[in-house]
Amino acid sequence: MRQNHTTQVCIIGAGPAGLLLSQLLANAGVRSIVIDRQDRTYIEARVRAGVLEQGTVDALNEAGVGARMAREGLPHSGFDLAFDGDRHRIDLAALTGQSVMVYGQTEVTRDLFEKRIAEGAQFFFNVSDVVPSDLKSDSPTVSFQHDGQPVTITCDYIAGCDGFRGVSRQAIPAEVLKTYERVYPFGWLGVLTERPPVSHELIYANHERGFALCSMRSNTRSRYYVQCNLTDTVEDWSDDRFWQELSRRIGPDAAADLQTGPSFEKSIAPLRSFVAEPMRYGNMFLAGDAAHIVPPTGAKGLNLAVADVRILSRALIEHYKNGNDHHIDSYSAQVLARVWKVERFSWQLSTLMHQFPDHSPFEKKMQRAEFDYLVQSEAASRSIAENYVGLPLD
Repeated sequence: MRQNHTTQVCIIGAGPAGLLLSQLLANAGVRSIVIDRQDRTYIEARVRAGVLEQGTVDALNEAGVGARMAREGLPHSGFDLAFDGDRHRIDLAALTGQSVMVYGQTEVTRDLFEKRIAEGAQFFFNVSDVVPSDLKSDSPTVSFQHDGQPVTITCDYIAGCDGFRGVSRQAIPAEVLKTYERVYPFGWLGVLTERPPVSHELIYANHERGFALCSMRSNTRSRYYVQCNLTDTVEDWSDDRFWQELSRRIGPDAAADLQTGPSFEKSIAPLRSFVAEPMRYGNMFLAGDAAHIVPPTGAKGLNLAVADVRILSRALIEHYKNGNDHHIDSYSAQVLARVWKVERFSWQLSTLMHQFPDHSPFEKKMQRAEFDYLVQSEAASRSIAENYVGLPLD
């Protein structure tokens, strides 16, 4: 027998974007139901980004889930760019008056889950055959299978926070949806290890052998990456091979402080830039990876999703509290204007810091010239810093 439920907002996707949206709405008295094709354990275990913009920190505090982040997160006032052994620090605090917070997405997700569940939020996990329907009506629906039974949720609005491969974007008619994509000809091999980080701040390195990134999740847990071929597999990279390659790419000075050890997570991620337009169709909104993907250079994926959710939550709250639909009607245009600026920054930093197999000697010289310009120009460094700490919402 079909189960029927009603709510104000049905949120497809229980990742950090969907959870944060649900919490911000709940704080304002707006009801939501969250569904996901996975279970909580799987969602919490996903290893993702760990650098949070100030706006993301503010949003988590606004949601009421910032206490553990304040205790365990690592504030960073700068980071290093390295090019063939030469290093240049981007002083975020001096250039912008702001900083970023290192706190893993896994932890953000856990904090949000704990608060939502403690407050009695309604979830459906392990769902299948999800179909958003009647998107242009005043009562759109989301139908799915749960525990072998059909379920239908009728709502005022649908928020598609279900990622790049989710069903929400696919529900927009092909003649309406426009997509823009750049697929990069390499991937990132990442490892997690229970060792102190090589540096107290992040190091982004461009070496003739490829890109490398030294990051961390805590003072005792490090996250490292090296650029690899798309044809590589995790089995191709033993821990010994990884440490040798990382040491070469970050240079002898940084490598002198590198503490190696066994990895407990290792994965390869392809890099792409992707944007879908529009981010609203009828009474369904897209947010986060459902609408856009950025390469991880610059750590913008989670932060961009949070910015979407902050704008969307304010629009929905304004609708329910004051009957004002201006922000709902302008959501797509407002968010996309910001998305493209963030895409530009991620593309810029990715182009600067990676080795491209098809780059000519001229293009390689341009990379070096760009790095030298950053070193010599405070204005150029400030531009990088302003984008890294996060652009304003408006």
